[in-house]
Amino acid sequence: MVEKVREGGESGVSGWKLVLAYDGTDFHGWQVQPDRVTIQGTLADAIERITGERVLPQGSGRTDAGVHALGQVASFAMAAAIPAANFHRALNRTLPASIRVLETASVPPDFHARHKAVGKRYEYRIFRGEICPPWISRYVYALNWPLDIGAMREAAALVVGEHDFASFAASDPDLARRSAEGDGISMVKTIFSSCWEELGGDLLVYRVHGSSFLHHMVRNLVGTFLDVGRGHIAARDVKRILEARSRTAAGATAPARGLFLVSVDY
Repeated sequence: MVEKVREGGESGVSGWKLVLAYDGTDFHGWQVQPDRVTIQGTLADAIERITGERVLPQGSGRTDAGVHALGQVASFAMAAAIPAANFHRALNRTLPASIRVLETASVPPDFHARHKAVGKRYEYRIFRGEICPPWISRYVYALNWPLDIGAMREAAALVVGEHDFASFAASDPDLARRSAEGDGISMVKTIFSSCWEELGGDLLVYRVHGSSFLHHMVRNLVGTFLDVGRGHIAARDVKRILEARSRTAAGATAPARGLFLVSVDY
């Protein structure tokens, strides 16, 4: 008999919303994969150990292997009756220290962490010092090249607004074909803010807030802005790259370890 896995929206069950923080270094991303340790799978295992019920938590987005979260949101529905405060404590006792539940709340059973989201915030952290301290090396891209931060800020501002971000999406021929055929997939996204900030301790942070994001989009933006900072391309070339609608026009994908999903808007 095949066990039924709940995702949400069924009658006779309660909806749940979790806000999670995690260190993604030792996980193969969010989504469950055969024979690999993932955030989604680890969370599902913890819920089952606590309640005896197998559910499949739905995340606001599928963070890649090595990507971290400060405010990932997950939702699911289950029949088990348990007070939110007790469930919260039990989850943090059961989960590994690399995953923490920050908030636990009861929500309508039809709440869906991804479908209901209207915006997300990400940040990308770069350490610019000569020697990266080992206690932060898992969470930054160590890069001490000379960079023109002013030019990078100019380039970052050019992506604000509604644009086709095909040039900054992960290379996926099938996705591109489905988008061209109008199969419910759009490369057009709206960016509300995009900026670089220099913080103390040789830390350079890119912060971006948008309606939604394509696969690898933030990391590809960062890689392109770094090309601007190194003088390989001009800031104004970002417009040309957007108009090209081709992944080959943009820069390299920045490493996963510097990327954080900061929060999700509903």
